[in-house]
Amino acid sequence: MSDTSKPEWSEPAAMAIPEGGFFPDEVEYGRYGPIFPKTPACYGFTIVAKIIPGREEVFREHGRTIEKAVKDQPDILAPLELHYLRWVLFEIKGETYFMYQGIFDTDFDKYTEDAVALFSQSGISTVFENLEGFPADWKTNPPAFIEFVRAHHCPSFLEYGEYPYVSADEIKKSLRVKYLVSQILDQMQ
Repeated sequence: MSDTSKPEWSEPAAMAIPEGGFFPDEVEYGRYGPIFPKTPACYGFTIVAKIIPGREEVFREHGRTIEKAVKDQPDILAPLELHYLRWVLFEIKGETYFMYQGIFDTDFDKYTEDAVALFSQSGISTVFENLEGFPADWKTNPPAFIEFVRAHHCPSFLEYGEYPYVSADEIKKSLRVKYLVSQILDQMQ
């Protein structure tokens, strides 16, 4: 007999995802097409795209720019409701490719619209500008940005969450509570 009162996050969960990245009977549509399903790891996507030759250092410099922006303004990326980002450069047959992996709490449409708005307002460009075929008008044309990402998305076929379906805000709140309880216990000693 299963305990239905257990919170969803209390046990790890895994989800096998069909080829193509969507469950055929459960596809939801957003403003820009099908919404990638929420999984135990929340929402996310992975893109793989060829970089414009000779731009490898631009990617590394952009990584340093983002690092500095977060150091100077820790909540600069907050509108994206991110859990994790991973950027990787790798070679295939002498050509350099970029892999972007993002895990976040909003659906794909909202995430990409928020990313366009964030980078347009902050003055920080997107490193995607250095990818072959990326739309030059991405700041004023979110649908073109989204079309590029969808065209280069490599869907997962398995996603796992040790604490499934938990938002980044819920994790941060839990850590704040843990810290405060620890502070109280320390003061009681």
